[in-house]
Amino acid sequence: MQKAQIPTYERIAIDLANRIYDGKFKVGEKIHGRSTLASEYKVSPETVRRAIKILEDVEIVESTKGSGIVIASRENAYKYIQRFSNLASIKDLEKQMNSLISERDKLDDQLFDTLRKIMDYSGKLRHTNPLAPIEVEVLPGCNHIGKTISDLKFWQNTGGTVIGLKRNGELIISPGPYALILEGDILLIIGAEETYDRVIHFMEE
Repeated sequence: MQKAQIPTYERIAIDLANRIYDGKFKVGEKIHGRSTLASEYKVSPETVRRAIKILEDVEIVESTKGSGIVIASRENAYKYIQRFSNLASIKDLEKQMNSLISERDKLDDQLFDTLRKIMDYSGKLRHTNPLAPIEVEVLPGCNHIGKTISDLKFWQNTGGTVIGLKRNGELIISPGPYALILEGDILLIIGAEETYDRVIHFMEE
C-alpha cells in the first residue's frame, strides 16, 4: 500500500523548519513575506499561507499584522522535522546516489582508457598473445562489403573470431554474426598467429 503524498504546503513547512533549524533563519528574525516565498517556491500565496499556518500552530513562527512572519523557536522547528525524519533519509540517499554516479563515471572513464590502450597495443601483441585483437580495415572495393559475418563464414574461412569493430569513430563490442560489414569498418579479430595473414588474404578475395 502506497503512502499518501505529502501536500505541497506541508512540504514547504518542512523545508522552512529545516532552514530555521539549520540557522538560515534565526530566532527573532523576520522572514520573507508570503508573496516572496510564493515566488521562491513557485506556488500560490494561499499555499504559502497554509504552510505558515502549520508553523504557527506548532509555535515555530509568529505572524502578526504589521510585523510580518517572525521566527519564534529553533527547538520547535527541530521537533517538527523529527516527525518527517524519513525525508532526511531521502536526502542522504540522494547524496549517496550522486556519489555512486560520480564513482561510476570515473570507472567508465578508466574502463574506456584501458580499452583504448589495449587497442593501441594490439598490433604489437598479436604475434605473442593469441587473445590480443588484430585490426583489419575493410577497404573500398572489398567483395565482402554489405555481407554479414555469418554470410562470410568468417571463422570457418579465417580461423579468426570478430570480437568488435570500429565504425565512424565508435567501438562496437561483440557485434554478433548478423552484423553487416561496411566500407571503412575496422574489424577487431582474435585468433592464432597465422590468423592475421589468413584474414588479410580473405578480405582481398
